[in-house]
Amino acid sequence: MTQFAYICPQTGQPLQHTDDDQLCTIDDHMCYARIDGIWRMLPPNRLSYFSQFIEDYERIRRSEGRGSQSATWYRDLPFPSQGTPFADDWRIRGKSYQTLLTLLTSTKPLNILDLGAGNGWLSNRLAEQGHCVAAVDLLTNSFDGLGAQQNYTTHFTAIQAEYDHLPFDNNQFDVVIYNGSLHYALDYICTLQEARRVLRAHGHVTIMDSPVYHNQSSGKTMVNQREEHFERTYGTRSNALNSEHFLTYARLESLADQLDIRWHVHTPNYGLRWKLRPLKARLRGHREPAKFHVIVGQFS
Repeated sequence: MTQFAYICPQTGQPLQHTDDDQLCTIDDHMCYARIDGIWRMLPPNRLSYFSQFIEDYERIRRSEGRGSQSATWYRDLPFPSQGTPFADDWRIRGKSYQTLLTLLTSTKPLNILDLGAGNGWLSNRLAEQGHCVAAVDLLTNSFDGLGAQQNYTTHFTAIQAEYDHLPFDNNQFDVVIYNGSLHYALDYICTLQEARRVLRAHGHVTIMDSPVYHNQSSGKTMVNQREEHFERTYGTRSNALNSEHFLTYARLESLADQLDIRWHVHTPNYGLRWKLRPLKARLRGHREPAKFHVIVGQFS
C-alpha cells in the first residue's frame, strides 16, 4: 500500500502504482522503479549532475573506513560500540538525537521526512518509535547509503532523490529533518521552500548537525581546510557541488526574514571539553570552531 502520495520530480504530475515496484504518471510517460528496496526517483539528467559528487563522496567515505560488516553496528547507531571509528562524530550525533526526541512530543505517529538519511540510522530509530518515515538521500550504496537499510528490522521508505525536487505531493509531513545535511544544499532559500511545500500546517523543519559559525570567514576557512585535506589525502577537493557548506547566525536571521520562519535553537550538552573549544581556539590563534545545534523552524 502507498504510505505517501508521490509526484513526478520532473513534471509535478501525480504518480500511481502500476505494480508494487513501479510508480508512473497517468500517461505512463514518466515511471520510477524500486530497485533493491530503494525508489530511484532521481531523473537521469539529475543523476548525471550529481555523479561526480557521489563518486567523490563514496570514495572518501570508503577510504575513511565508514560502515561495518555487522548489522548490529548499524542498529546500535547513533550509539555504536566503544572504540568504533569516528566515535567523536557519533557522540555528537547521539546527543543531537537525544535532543530531537525531547522535541518530538506527539503521542500519535508522525509522518517524518529524513533528508540526508545516509545509512538510515535516524529513520530506523524514528520507525522504532512508531513514526512513518521516508528516508531520502543521493547515495544508494550498502555501506554508507540507503542500501544499508538491509541491516534494520524496522520499515521505512527509502528514496533516492534530491532536496530541491522532492517526489512528494504537498502537505504530507509533520516534520522535515535535515539530518547533518542542510549544508549540502545549493541554495538554502530554494531548499527550505521545498520543505515548506511538503509540510502540513503547523509542521516544522529541523536542522541537525550542520556547522554554525558566528563569523562567515570561519566557515570559509573550514571549507578551504577540508578541501585541502581531501586533496592531499584522496586526490580530490570533493567540491563538485557549489554547496552552501555552513550556516551563520546572521544567515539564520536572514532566512527567518525571507521565509517568514521562526527558529528555536537547542544546544545539546556535549560536555566541558566541547564548551572549552572556542577558548582554546582563540588562545592558539585558530579559527572559530563550529557549533552544532538542533534548530527547529516553523513557517508562519
